[in-house]
Amino acid sequence: MAIEILQTHKLLDSCETALAARYTVHKLHEATDRDGLLASAGQRVRAIAGGNVGPALMDQLPRLEIIANFGVGYDSIDTAAAKARNVRVTNTPNVLNNAVAELAVGLMIALGRRIPQADQFVRQGRWPHGAYPFQSELNGKTLGILGLGRIGKEIATRAQAMKMRVVYHGRHQQPDEPYLYYDNLIAMARDIDWLMVIAPAAKGTDKIVSRAVLEALGPEGFLVNMARGSLVDEAALVELLQSRALGGAALDVFEKEPQVPAALLSLDNVVLSPHQGSATLQTRNKMGALVVANLDAHFAGEPLPSAVV
Repeated sequence: MAIEILQTHKLLDSCETALAARYTVHKLHEATDRDGLLASAGQRVRAIAGGNVGPALMDQLPRLEIIANFGVGYDSIDTAAAKARNVRVTNTPNVLNNAVAELAVGLMIALGRRIPQADQFVRQGRWPHGAYPFQSELNGKTLGILGLGRIGKEIATRAQAMKMRVVYHGRHQQPDEPYLYYDNLIAMARDIDWLMVIAPAAKGTDKIVSRAVLEALGPEGFLVNMARGSLVDEAALVELLQSRALGGAALDVFEKEPQVPAALLSLDNVVLSPHQGSATLQTRNKMGALVVANLDAHFAGEPLPSAVV
């Protein structure tokens, strides 16, 4: 008999097709009666494909062995609860590094040169009445990276290609990396032109980009958040952008997305993006394939390609 798994949210068609070919899939997100589905199939489900998994759901799946998360971030999964129940957790790292790094640099250029605003300047017929104001370039500026992990390193490489100086802050110094390390985020913010947020969401990183950090970045400084909205004090960010105490921000993530603070929508020193860091067809296909690969490896008794717990 086919192994039964629970799918918790919509996945890419290629991933869903591969899962359906291997397993009996129960789609929780499509169920009109979620409790009824869990009551009827929960005793047989051995795996979850997707995220948004807390202790209550795990308790309804007594045979659960593995949660194969779709995404590199797994903050929607209670990993402590999973570990306590001897449930493995996997994610999809590495395959999205390039896509996220590309968008990160794209947002930097878009913000520094005010590309969305320049587009509107032309579309609204304002160009014949005067030249577009001078903007800022990346060349010669210093980029501070908060979280020099896999994606952070890809961003650093691209930033150097743009002739930027790179420094970083993290929990630990990485001696093999050529970039200057700061053990204090506020001190780094004072010394840089751009702050790139690409650290994982965790208890230790909640609002790590505080008002003090944003104020240290200052009226000539720019913030780019490619991580999670929870890492930035969003209320302070909005206030400082409005008062121009912070130069600008490019945001791919928000604290309560898809809701975006209304005040940001009218600011011309902000570029907004709908959490699309890894949202390319080739990257999402690779992420889906890794979800399937982790499940296949688990049920074959082989090492997991990308284990978290």
